Amino acid sequence: MDDRTRTELEAAAFRGLVAHLQKRTDVQNIDLMNLAGFCRNCLSKWYRAAALERGLSMTDDQAKEAVYGMPYSEWKTLHQAEATPEQMKVFEETKPLHAEISGHVKK
Repeated sequence: MDDRTRTELEAAAFRGLVAHLQKRTDVQNIDLMNLAGFCRNCLSKWYRAAALERGLSMTDDQAKEAVYGMPYSEWKTLHQAEATPEQMKVFEETKPLHAEISGHVKK
């Protein structure tokens, strides 16, 4: 497979993941972090990092809107529930497994 085809397939997979996460507003970010070690915010950080690596200007808010499909503040108001004590316990226990870009992993 050539590099262009690989990039196109990766981009399509990313778009599919973003569309799925936009549809599944019932799935909380903390649950994603606890289970998979990354969440929508991590995905937006990867997206912004890729833009910046290519010399493109992008704010955190712009990157989050690309992932959430709406301004982050709106998504939080519409869909984000407060984390339970149990969720926060698992979050703390799984921090070493979180994506480095999350900022939770100590180097």
